[in-house]
Amino acid sequence: MTTSVVSSNSPCPGQPPSQLGIIKIMLAGVPTRQFLARIHGKGPVERINLYDPGASVAPHVYVKDRRYAVLIVDMLNDFVYGKIKCDRAVPMIPRSGNLIDAARSSGVPLLYANDSHTRKDFEIERWGEHAMRGSRGARVISELRPRKRDVQIPKTTYSSFFDTRLERELKRSHDGKGANTLILSGLHTDCCVRHTTADAFFRGYETIIAEDAVNSFTELQYRTGLQYLKFWYLADILPTKKIVRLF
Repeated sequence: MTTSVVSSNSPCPGQPPSQLGIIKIMLAGVPTRQFLARIHGKGPVERINLYDPGASVAPHVYVKDRRYAVLIVDMLNDFVYGKIKCDRAVPMIPRSGNLIDAARSSGVPLLYANDSHTRKDFEIERWGEHAMRGSRGARVISELRPRKRDVQIPKTTYSSFFDTRLERELKRSHDGKGANTLILSGLHTDCCVRHTTADAFFRGYETIIAEDAVNSFTELQYRTGLQYLKFWYLADILPTKKIVRLF
């Protein structure tokens, strides 16, 4: 990867500028989108590649005995419409719905990982109060409402595995054989989806990311988030229309 940044704001030639340097550049009138493209790669956001795509090959360890589970991450009122809303989440709701419907009709375990906070949670220091336990903001949006047989997993930080019962539920699925491949949809590609994928990788799960049913606050976060998941955690990045054919 090559970078091209304004050297006068960098302590050393060729190195990215400090936060103060970034502010100076933005105040000088360099468009933010153009500047971020310079930092992260060459050209527009859509053409940025942080990693060599050829180096990202999914392992397919379980190809002869694939046992899927679908996990919907933080598709909550506060995340989509409320306190920390992500407008970019709205267009993906029908595709998340298609994935949910396909999982249910095929008997694939369907789980929802949902922020459920109290004022004691450390994450509140970063984001302020959101998805507070028992509030409307902490409920799954009505368009994707869980059914009685679906499993809801409350969580208090970014990873759906950390200090939750998610892995226990995954091991109970498929008549006790356990799921080995986790399909993720939801918010945000570079935060909760990312940390959940990391913990899945650490525990020996293969992962598939529904590329048109995850999103982030910006296009840059979305695209670089997907690239990170593919490179470091060997995730398959597939559209929902291909994922539902796997069931």
